[in-house]
Formats: sequence, C-alpha cells, structure tokens
Amino acid sequence: QVRLVESGGGLAQPGGSLKLSCAASGFTFSTYAMGWFRQAPGKEREFVATIYNDGTSPYYEASVKGRFVISRDNTRNEVYLQMNNLKPEDSGLYVCGKGLFRSANTLAQAYEYWGRGTQVTVVT
Repeated sequence: QVRLVESGGGLAQPGGSLKLSCAASGFTFSTYAMGWFRQAPGKEREFVATIYNDGTSPYYEASVKGRFVISRDNTRNEVYLQMNNLKPEDSGLYVCGKGLFRSANTLAQAYEYWGRGTQVTVVT
C-alpha cells in the first residue's frame, strides 16, 4: 500500500524558513518522480515543485523559484521541500505526490498518489 506522510509544516513569519519532508513507502521510490503541490481553502491545488526519480532536473513554479529547493534522498525514501524567504501567499496545505513516471510535469494528473498534507501558515 502506497503511503506518503508529510511533516515539517507550521507557523512562520514572512522571510522565515521551513523544511518539509515526505516519507514514502509501498513502492520503488527511486523509480518515480515526486512533486509538491499546495492548496489554500477555496482554491485549486497548485503546483510547487517536482524532481526526477534520480534527483535531477528540479523544476519550480515561477513564484517560488529562487526561494524553494526540492530534493530527495533515495536511500531514505524521502523527498524534501526547503522553503526560504516565506511570504503570506505561500500559505496552504502542502502535499507531496508520487509521479506516474520517472519524470512528471506540473499537472496534478501526472501524479497518482498523494499524502494528507502538512499545513504551512505564514503570518506576522
């Protein structure tokens, strides 16, 4: 059974940092791309970042590029999202997703499993 369990969310001030983790199990982690999405109440799920199965080719939504870093450790079956210089508009429920293939695009349809998410709230 595929499991994706996010952690690391919380309350942060503008300009602060958080590091999210997603622990994966139930599939051959190193074979699949992984991604991070976020969703605020009443809004659509929004792409944040994705990374190839082997840890190459990170790709980011324009508003987070230069501030966020996606990475993965295939020996631990974990994918991470380091978030720096946080802004209020970064707030949302952050979920990690398992890609369908070794690479994945920015669309939610390219991911077949999701974790339950970890909440990130950026306020003064």
